Amino acid sequence: MRYLVALLAFAGLVVSCFALREHYRTEPAPCSIDDRWDCGAVNHSPFAKAGGEISLISPGLYDFMTAHSQCAKILSIPVAAIGIAGYAAIAALALARRWWLVLLFTTVAVGFSAYLTYIEARILEAYCIWCVTSAGIIALTEIAAIVGLVRSRR
Repeated sequence: MRYLVALLAFAGLVVSCFALREHYRTEPAPCSIDDRWDCGAVNHSPFAKAGGEISLISPGLYDFMTAHSQCAKILSIPVAAIGIAGYAAIAALALARRWWLVLLFTTVAVGFSAYLTYIEARILEAYCIWCVTSAGIIALTEIAAIVGLVRSRR
């Protein structure tokens, strides 16, 4: 089961790399199919970055940090980069048979993925093929993690 979870996590990592590539792309997105399926619009939206203006730090500290360009760059992390790191951690934890941690990471990732899918559906009204694929992969990974945890307890 650990190899299945690691394989799914690797697939998610690859998909996240494509999404990150799309995030930094300056020319038109090749995966923009129509008004509803436009990965360029999704990956260039304000929701494609964690941090930035939507920050959990105090407003005064945020104003100070954004006044200095290097700090502002640190605050804003592409969501796809978070996905890459998360999938890599899930794969490593699965290979180490740390099933409770795998389940914790996948559960958080499923919740985050559901939130991002809500953003796509209700706010942006456009979907990214890479994001939808990643959502499917993390859902399958969550199921495999549950099975792995149950099997490890026997």
